[in-house]
Amino acid sequence: MQNIDVLLGLQWGDEGKGKLVDILSPSYDVIARFQGGPNAGHTLIFNGKKYVLHTIPSGIFRDVIVNLIGNGVVIDPLVLVKEIKAIEAEGIEVKNRLLISKRAHLIMPSHRWLDAASEALKGKNKIGSTLKGIGPAYMDKTGRNGLRVGDIENADFQEKFNQLYQKHLQLLKFYNWSEIQESEIKDWFESIEYLKQLQLVDGEHYLNDAIKKGKKILAEGAQGTLLDIDFGTYPFVTSSNTITAGACTGLGVAPNKIGNVFGIFKAYCTRVGSGPFPTELNDELGEKIRNIGKEFGSTTGRPRRVGWLDLPALSYAIQLNGVSELILMKADVLSELETIRVCTHYHYKNHVIDYLPYDLSDGVTPIYQDLKGWQKDISHCKTKRQLPKALLKYIEFIEENVGVKVSYISVGPDREQIVKL
Repeated sequence: MQNIDVLLGLQWGDEGKGKLVDILSPSYDVIARFQGGPNAGHTLIFNGKKYVLHTIPSGIFRDVIVNLIGNGVVIDPLVLVKEIKAIEAEGIEVKNRLLISKRAHLIMPSHRWLDAASEALKGKNKIGSTLKGIGPAYMDKTGRNGLRVGDIENADFQEKFNQLYQKHLQLLKFYNWSEIQESEIKDWFESIEYLKQLQLVDGEHYLNDAIKKGKKILAEGAQGTLLDIDFGTYPFVTSSNTITAGACTGLGVAPNKIGNVFGIFKAYCTRVGSGPFPTELNDELGEKIRNIGKEFGSTTGRPRRVGWLDLPALSYAIQLNGVSELILMKADVLSELETIRVCTHYHYKNHVIDYLPYDLSDGVTPIYQDLKGWQKDISHCKTKRQLPKALLKYIEFIEENVGVKVSYISVGPDREQIVKL
């Protein structure tokens, strides 16, 4: 019997998960997204073209792989249908290889309006929401008001929709929010009709049956560990569990079915939106890394905040997820630098600590170690032997500090630019 492997981000998202799922997917039969919504932006580059996926799992570009959107995902039908049509326009078959869990919740247009209204009310204390309606949809889920994909096949769907929509309109009155686009409701229902043509399944039965049959399954996470609703830098987090445990609840598989956990991290850190970021670089060097690394949100286009690699935060993420293999991304972005800094500890309340405290914004000062840069173009490297010694030393330093081996290193954006260590 095969176990389910998990691939997820160990920082604040944007680590390069889409590329890695695409690279690893030929070894799997099923790729399953387990949480998040269209706030995800999984970028894949191959054959000179760039593709950005928001809801569909990143195995969709491989011919024989089944892609499942799990129950832990919140789906905006408008975004999903647009995404399907864009992929089909490239000559790629989607409908026969895409399954959607009936237990996944739906994002309504009014969820997006509520998101914008709530964020506007926060003023200076904005959390940096992508305004995709994710938070309000998860609130309705936990408040037991939500609409699920399976509901669209039921006779009382319109009635359920109307009830929730009226509730949303009342809330919008409370927020004094007047930017209501009624035309979006009509478009949304057209997308619902399109969804009815897709393969809607009991995801938990499908996956457990696949496990029994010895199929290889990869669970794909969105966002990153430090954005987890429970263990991230709350309240500047997403609305779902982004960690390995979220794969169990987001797909309906037992904890003892989890196999390898692939943890992805960048050679530096980035963050989108508000929230604490101890190693942030608010200077020319930060700007330089942002531009070389093209650190702009694939969903929102917002410039990402940039900083040095943070080992206490990385160790924390590894511990929470039970990471068995590390994958280092974007090492090529640091290729020009003479010196590379790595945060190894924090000064926190008159102590030196090597772990993530309860509140990162409460007087945490990073302690750095300087490492020699490799100052060499690595984008053409195909084997470990071709990598510069200084880069291998950088990798060794990380491994010694976090206790897990790096198994792959990405040396450029294309799916071919990866070195197995």
